[in-house]
Amino acid sequence: MGIVYAKAVVTGPKGSRTVKFLVDSGASYSLLPLSVWKRIGIKPKKKMEFTLADGTEIVRSVAECFIQVFDEEAHTPVVLGEEGDEALLGVITLENLGLILNPFKRQLQPIRLMLA
Repeated sequence: MGIVYAKAVVTGPKGSRTVKFLVDSGASYSLLPLSVWKRIGIKPKKKMEFTLADGTEIVRSVAECFIQVFDEEAHTPVVLGEEGDEALLGVITLENLGLILNPFKRQLQPIRLMLA
């Protein structure tokens, strides 16, 4: 599968920023780079442990922000990145927005929601 990026506007207590995210269908949580979350005034709420693709375990702070991709908007939990961490758009955020990654077309599209 190819690499897919999406631009999103993230909003915190002190403002908004447009961020270019790598869409990562293997990541549960989205990740905001250090410079972004500090600039928009997001404060850590708790720490969580994550396992990376290579098996490495890391601890990162987690908070919540408001995010907009295309015309879709939602609140979402986000991992607060540290120095060198890149912006990732994970599946929890995509589901909150009602979007899914189509791996064949390499694009985000509306998800088919089920109420069952």
